[in-house]
Amino acid sequence: MLLLGVAAGVVLSIAVLTAASWPRTEVVYRSASPASLPYDGSPYFLRMEQVSDLSGDVSYRMVIGREADAPYGHWLPVQTGMGREGIRSAAWTESELRIRFATGHELSVPAGAFTGGR
Repeated sequence: MLLLGVAAGVVLSIAVLTAASWPRTEVVYRSASPASLPYDGSPYFLRMEQVSDLSGDVSYRMVIGREADAPYGHWLPVQTGMGREGIRSAAWTESELRIRFATGHELSVPAGAFTGGR
């Protein structure tokens, strides 16, 4: 009986640890603004994340903000097909961040949308 209780405890512990580690987030692309750009005196960072949930579904999102790994910033969902193919390039200018996806799509994010503490 004691052995059965220990086995149940181990199985329950593994299940709880597995569930607690989801969703899984992996950064699949990073870019930093050039030091020469005058974005309110701060560098800015772009990252695209792949998020996998417990059911196996995968989604993608981009975050643009002042810190490379901050949990806050300007968040943008990315269509799964575009996210899966990836980002080809990111071009930072004074007025915008232009993102080119491997699918051929382009996205322009105005600098005012991600600067100033957003």
